[in-house]
Amino acid sequence: MVDGTHFKRTTLLVSALEESLRIYRDILGFTVEAITESEPDSYSYPVFKIPKEAKIRFATLDSPDQIRTLALTEVKGIKLPQHQIPIMNASVIRVSNIESVMAKLIALGLEHTTLKIDESASGGLFKEQSFIDFDGHLIVVYEMIKGPTG
Repeated sequence: MVDGTHFKRTTLLVSALEESLRIYRDILGFTVEAITESEPDSYSYPVFKIPKEAKIRFATLDSPDQIRTLALTEVKGIKLPQHQIPIMNASVIRVSNIESVMAKLIALGLEHTTLKIDESASGGLFKEQSFIDFDGHLIVVYEMIKGPTG
């Protein structure tokens, strides 16, 4: 165990787990570590302010370099709120072939931005593009195309 700060994961509330897995597992390439039914006394209820009448289940997803990088918490029995403008947060995910990934996401009818090529502060070049998933979460994907110089 390492002392100090460690970012464990992002958890997204979703209305339909299988639909969300089409994005995060099938297109972005995360693997499902586990899917569990949540107990009525789950910590997720008070943390996310989920009403007790809702039913939740929890999926953890691994990336190639980290276990449980992302979690999807399916909430059934209540309507999840729509995203607001301005969007308050984003998850940023590196992908291997941004054009292929975005083509699959666009085919799902998801709102998206145009592809942009930009330079990092360290001199590397990258492509980036964003989309809004089925539940209104802003996801930015990027692909490095040239490493930093110097």
